Amino acid sequence: MATGFASRLLGLAVLSPGQAGPGLLIPRCRSVHTFGMRFPLDLLFLDESSEVVERRRSVPPARIIRCPDADAVLELPSA
Repeated sequence: MATGFASRLLGLAVLSPGQAGPGLLIPRCRSVHTFGMRFPLDLLFLDESSEVVERRRSVPPARIIRCPDADAVLELPSA
């Protein structure tokens, strides 16, 4: 879970796919960037009840993705 400034800013960007593990939950978040990523991400945008409100698959590096209805984002290494 990303709770500090650095982990929220960098997310999984500094990791290899093997180091990313099952993913990263970023609470209180409606947008993410994939600048500096070394692999594509699957993004699950969650509402206040942790229900998926939007899913983006295989998001490549150098993108900004937003979901105004989200309360959190789960970043997953794309399969």
